[in-house]
Amino acid sequence: MIQVLDKTFETFITREELAKEVKSLATQLNEDYKNEEVVFIAVLNGSFMFASDLMKEVDLVSEITFIKMSSYHGTESTGRVDELIGLNNDLSGKHVVIVEDIIDSGLTMNKIISLLEMEDPKSVKICSLLYKPEAFRGDHKPDYIGFSIPNAFVVGYGLDYDEKGRNLDEIYQIREEGGIAFDKAELENKDKMLNVVLFGPPGAGKGTQSQRLVEKYGLIHLSTGDIFRKNIKGETELGILAKSYMDKGQLVPDRVTINLLKSEVLKYENPKGFIFDGFPRTNKQAEALDEFLEGINSSITQMISLDVEEGELKSRLANRAKESGRVDDANPEVIQKRINVYRAETAPVKEFYASQNKWMKIDGLGSIEDITERLFKAIDSLK
Repeated sequence: MIQVLDKTFETFITREELAKEVKSLATQLNEDYKNEEVVFIAVLNGSFMFASDLMKEVDLVSEITFIKMSSYHGTESTGRVDELIGLNNDLSGKHVVIVEDIIDSGLTMNKIISLLEMEDPKSVKICSLLYKPEAFRGDHKPDYIGFSIPNAFVVGYGLDYDEKGRNLDEIYQIREEGGIAFDKAELENKDKMLNVVLFGPPGAGKGTQSQRLVEKYGLIHLSTGDIFRKNIKGETELGILAKSYMDKGQLVPDRVTINLLKSEVLKYENPKGFIFDGFPRTNKQAEALDEFLEGINSSITQMISLDVEEGELKSRLANRAKESGRVDDANPEVIQKRINVYRAETAPVKEFYASQNKWMKIDGLGSIEDITERLFKAIDSLK
């Protein structure tokens, strides 16, 4: 987290993610304008970092100029558009690409394009690093989009909060603690929550055992897969953001996953606790989860791993494939890959919680009732 003036911000888009997306945008531009002359028009002040990095990756016959508009004050768009300053290039018959750091309301862009069209360009396209679909009210949606983001205030990489923070090399989102203020009684209750990270390889019976823990202890079962599907189907802001990565064939960044998890946790008033099913999978995710829970006066109680030997897992999955018809459970190569991925992912997370004396292994062999009894006994010992 960082402090800019009176506001606290947390990392939203890392420098590595920015570099990767800038290169991807440049590749698209290089393909679309191959053998064409292009004039890039960067909108100041916010786009200076993005424009600079983008031009390093552009391989076209091109020129760049900078214009200035003013439509912001503090953390909210005023909706006011001032005069266009700095356009001295001849645009007649040329392709124009407007380079913007962020498009939210789109009102500024309406004015820019109306003025540029008077210069008789061959075409006008918009390349924006960030785009807020929920806030957009303009007439010209960006043609090239780096990241579609929720309608929250961001700073860094050229973006400012009252002219501060432009020099930051990552993009940060304003921290609102989920938009919820907790009173003393609520905080005391959260300190008593039973929060379990439950891990188990494919075929370990994690889903069945999670349901039994929910019934006995009144916990809330959180599966990241279910959360993703629900938010994407419901077209929430975070769901839209996650889908933008999936549509490009990219992994959803940790920051998006943890924000989805945060939003889900904060939906419940005075919960008894949570079962985090298969999350966190990396040390970075574990650290982010610890930081979030600490912010609401809570913590992870224990990470519990269901331990099942590989031969038994393969046998269970084969039987499940016959009963459910799941294709992925019937393919031995797919099963082996899933088991290998699980082992590789959980090893560092195990060490993370073991260093806090918060890891235990439960024998996952035997009947469902036997395993349930071992889990109950282990959790009761934590109280």
